Amino acid sequence: MTQIDDSIPWARFPTTQGDPLGRQWLEIQVLLGLAPNTIEAYGRGLEQFLRWCREQNVAPEAATRADIAKYVGFLRDKPGSAGSSSVAIASGSGLSNATLQQRLTVVRLYFDYLIEEDLRITNPVGRGRYKPNMGFAAKRNRGLVRRCSHLPWIPSETEWSRFAACARAEPVRNRCMIGFAYDSALRREELCSVEIDDIDPAHRLLRVRAETSKSNWDRVTPYSEVTGQMLMAYLRHRRDMSRDRGPLFLSESARNYGKPITRWTWSKVVRRIANKASLPGFSTHTLRHLCLTDLARAGWDVHEIANLAGHKSLVTTRQYIHLSGRDLAAKLAEGMAHIHAWRLDQLTRDQA
Repeated sequence: MTQIDDSIPWARFPTTQGDPLGRQWLEIQVLLGLAPNTIEAYGRGLEQFLRWCREQNVAPEAATRADIAKYVGFLRDKPGSAGSSSVAIASGSGLSNATLQQRLTVVRLYFDYLIEEDLRITNPVGRGRYKPNMGFAAKRNRGLVRRCSHLPWIPSETEWSRFAACARAEPVRNRCMIGFAYDSALRREELCSVEIDDIDPAHRLLRVRAETSKSNWDRVTPYSEVTGQMLMAYLRHRRDMSRDRGPLFLSESARNYGKPITRWTWSKVVRRIANKASLPGFSTHTLRHLCLTDLARAGWDVHEIANLAGHKSLVTTRQYIHLSGRDLAAKLAEGMAHIHAWRLDQLTRDQA
């Protein structure tokens, strides 16, 4: 059990640790080989639900659909990570719609486990059930929380220039990480998990290992000459910190000097630069959004973009590769100008 305990940050989930069923369910997820990020997300979701049940004197294994409805109401009123003044438009609360969906998914999976253990008969969260000649009921019934899909925010050219101007003053490690995050459309976990052996400098290629990727498969992505130059500069700097192979990007803080940089540290770095540039919507994932959108603007095929991004579904790719409203307006103006010229030409052709 020591290996399991090392894989779960129990200090963050004291209520779950003290609940026999909750603890066992989370330990099973570790034994099934779920990614550390998934374990942490499941732990956060279950911890919040079990804590709410304890405050409301509700036995989790006996919770009814009415109890779940009250829990959803609690989540809707809960402030977001930025505080009570932060309101997510999509959900009407401080929590984003995606976060609400994630919290309910954890609770639904937990109740599935209770049903398998013969501790419940039904799942109060519910899901669509297949019926002969009727398909899945979920196609006709709305979920507990309406699911909203929004296009990712990307900066304009002016906003990117502001971000880049602030980033130029950053240490070479941070600038190198920004270059890789954009060039290779890397997720935060993928970027922080890059190892020296993943880099092929001769061909300017980066291997994203399956165990660090959300899609659970290997992929090889290119990076630019500019990023390659920043990489060479960073490697010279890195040799002064450590000559060991392994993780590429190392922490330079006094407390964790020479250890692999964490995704939390990287998020703080990007947030600090974004605040200097007055871009509150800029996050670590924005660099990935921007890369995929730029590739779409450059005329890349959707399948090529999906391969670079590591998407299993083209539906996911289409959510990321959107063109800005200004691009669409320019296309519309160009097309309408051609049509107007043609119509006027038809009116005046006989007179000529």
